Amino acid sequence: MPRQSLLTIAAAWACYAFLIAPSLIVIPMSFNNSSELIFPPTTFSLRLYREFVGGADWMSATRQSFLVASLTTAVSVAVGIPAAYALARADFPGRRLLGMVLLAPMLVPTIAVALGLYLYFSSLGLSGSTLALVLGHSILTVPFVMVIAMASLRHIDANLEVAAKVMGAGQMTVFRRVVLPLLAPAAVAGALFAFLISFDEVVVAWFVSGIGTATLPVKMYSAIHWEVSPVLPVVSTLLTGLSLVVCTAGAALQKKDRADG
Repeated sequence: MPRQSLLTIAAAWACYAFLIAPSLIVIPMSFNNSSELIFPPTTFSLRLYREFVGGADWMSATRQSFLVASLTTAVSVAVGIPAAYALARADFPGRRLLGMVLLAPMLVPTIAVALGLYLYFSSLGLSGSTLALVLGHSILTVPFVMVIAMASLRHIDANLEVAAKVMGAGQMTVFRRVVLPLLAPAAVAGALFAFLISFDEVVVAWFVSGIGTATLPVKMYSAIHWEVSPVLPVVSTLLTGLSLVVCTAGAALQKKDRADG
């Protein structure tokens, strides 16, 4: 291998290590036996994990995050998959405009979306509710599900749908019996990423959640703002592990989808 290529690879790995180091430092810190944040740990223990599991506030926020992320995932898949199919296959007036509107949350700064949602939900009396969190997170996650589904639709032969229609199947039957089975890997990958995005999201959740509906990232931010809790490395480690599992599973499903296509 040429020397220039080796230097490029080494530089890339050095940059990657620099970016990921802060996330890896918290892992050994989560096994510390001290009530303070110390690195490197002087002693190793599961005391902080027991404190996390036994903390009512932490577990309440964790359950709320799982609830909001699960409902957001269901809404995102239910809206994103049909929307992606309509934009990819149908031809109707305003199709491009509709696509731009649905994908706009990926381009608009999250803080702007959060402020708009806060003002809108406040006027409707929904601010501070779980419903507001689910709707707010769905606005952020639907575009990602759509992008993944539209990428998968490019590898699906449209002639299969034409053949089904020739055999007498209606449009809904074609979508349900032909398209959805072929889109299953993309739908699962989109659902995994939607769940992860919702579970980790903090900006919108900070604006629209209430005292009793705060998610785990909001609880973490509050703990950093008002105190330096020793449980924070534990939560960070668990979130890192969840992100790694979800991203690996999503990448594997997308790779399988491309291979099948």
